[in-house]
Parts: sequence; C-alpha cells; structure tokens
Amino acid sequence: MSFDPAKLTFNDAGLIPAIAQDAQSGDVLMLAWMNAQSIAQTLSSGRVTYWSRSRQAFWIKGETSGHVQELVELRFDCDQDCLLVLVNQTGPACHTGRRNCFYRAVRDGEIVELSKPE
Repeated sequence: MSFDPAKLTFNDAGLIPAIAQDAQSGDVLMLAWMNAQSIAQTLSSGRVTYWSRSRQAFWIKGETSGHVQELVELRFDCDQDCLLVLVNQTGPACHTGRRNCFYRAVRDGEIVELSKPE
C-alpha cells in the first residue's frame, strides 16, 4: 500500500503538526508544521522540510544554520492528524541553540530551565 499525504487530516490552513524526535536517543526535539507539499519534499529529498507559519514559506531545517534534520522515518498517528518525524539531528534543533525546544519544566509551580544553549 503506497502512502498518500492527501489521506492525512490537515487543519483549515492545510497544515498538520509534526513532532521531530531523535531517532537514536528518542529525545523529542521540537514541534513544527507541515503541509502536503513539505511532506512530499521531505520524503523525496530526505531533508526535513516544514512550513513556516510566520514566514509563509517552506523551511528546510538546517538550510541556513547547518543544524540539519535527516529523515529516518515518517510516521503518523491513528487519527492521521499528527506526524512523528524520526530524524538524525546535526547540532541543536531549537533556534535558541539548545538541543531541543523543550528545555523548560514546571516543578512545584516554578519554571525550571533544564538546559543551556550549546
């Protein structure tokens, strides 16, 4: 059975959330958005391509920073409304220079910073 991105459930803007996870460590790196074209581009190139909502343009992860995400596997959930993108990450995934975007936690009602920029 071949994969058809049109069978995924996109929001009203034509987007679907994509969670990037390090294929080796299992660490959740970031959340971004994809559309049907960025999914197709990711699958054909092997370089993860997102849709930037703020710039209204395609965003090939690492194109300017060098912090590339190489696609290992693309998965989707049971409702077909969320993607899990397993990647080999080069450098930090977060624009703040941290390994991942989830570097803060709430502990005992206080915000705790879990990591510093690399």
